[in-house]
Amino acid sequence: MQVESFFRAHARVAVFILALGTLLVVIPGCVLCGCHRAPGADVVATVNGKEIMRADLEKLYRANLGDSQQQQQLDTDEADMKRLNVLDGMIEDEILQQRAAKLNLAASDEDVNAKVTEMKALSTEEEWENQLKQRGLTLEDLKRNIRRSLTQTKVVNKEIDSKINITDAEITGYYNSHKSEYNLIEPQYRLAQIVVTGAPPQQGAMQSARKGGTEAEARKEIESIRTRIASGEDFGTLASEFSENAQYRPNGGDMGFVTETQLKGDSEVYNAVSKLRPGQVTEPLTVYDGPGPNHKVVAFALYKLLGREAAGQRELNDPRVQQSIRQGLRERKSQLLKTAYFEMLHNNATVHNYFAEEVLKKGAQ
Repeated sequence: MQVESFFRAHARVAVFILALGTLLVVIPGCVLCGCHRAPGADVVATVNGKEIMRADLEKLYRANLGDSQQQQQLDTDEADMKRLNVLDGMIEDEILQQRAAKLNLAASDEDVNAKVTEMKALSTEEEWENQLKQRGLTLEDLKRNIRRSLTQTKVVNKEIDSKINITDAEITGYYNSHKSEYNLIEPQYRLAQIVVTGAPPQQGAMQSARKGGTEAEARKEIESIRTRIASGEDFGTLASEFSENAQYRPNGGDMGFVTETQLKGDSEVYNAVSKLRPGQVTEPLTVYDGPGPNHKVVAFALYKLLGREAAGQRELNDPRVQQSIRQGLRERKSQLLKTAYFEMLHNNATVHNYFAEEVLKKGAQ
């Protein structure tokens, strides 16, 4: 009996040792593979277990490219490089969205709907639908993107921007180191502009009574706009609706500051603007395709003088100088802190980029 007990005990030990050996073989392999099960082909990444789907990556990839012809011109490597960049942004955004959820800072339906209303006000219903179609988005897609953008802004405002304090000493130090930047060598004019061309209205500009886009119709339209301004309507609002200069239209036609030398490049514009007081608007001006008497009319324009800066040194006690420096220092510090903040959030997240593994595997074959 003692012999049988001895062998039974040793048999149990042998089984234990065998099992332990099996574990020692399995554990290193688990460490090497990261101990996470690969998802289905429709998942391109996970962030703290939250899946990012391939369909969402493709939709955002196409929206970023916009032009279908550009998509067709990309070879496989170029397309995958762009997808990797898009996915990296999606991962960073998901990390931030999860942070917002913890802080209870998600944008509300009211926030989202107000932003959609603001965007739709800049175009007709037909233009609005065309813009969504060109970007491959539904209204729900757009609302989701807006919600994420507004949420990101809320997080940044609470976690970073609200904590930035620019002191008077910092403003003084910056001014003393950059004093020459505040010495204007010539007068400057801050202008806003409304342009109507002799071509059919551009995408994004309001489709008004002018359908054919002839010179006579363009002249009639700019005169109509000038009459509405004289009647008290807001220049910036009309610029957002009717101006065909896509660069300045989103800002209500605001061109920023223009030097006197630049303005004198078009003598007609300079002669009209130089007679204005801040807040006044020129009469309709004709825009030609070049200097001299034998050039074609290409557009008609209105200019509003928003402000004028005389030449000379701007001193630190000028409130505009202080505001400009304060804003610049805030933006610089905000960018630095946002970069550090996003890096910290990324370090604390568990991220698996399966699409990157897929690209690497495909390229190494």
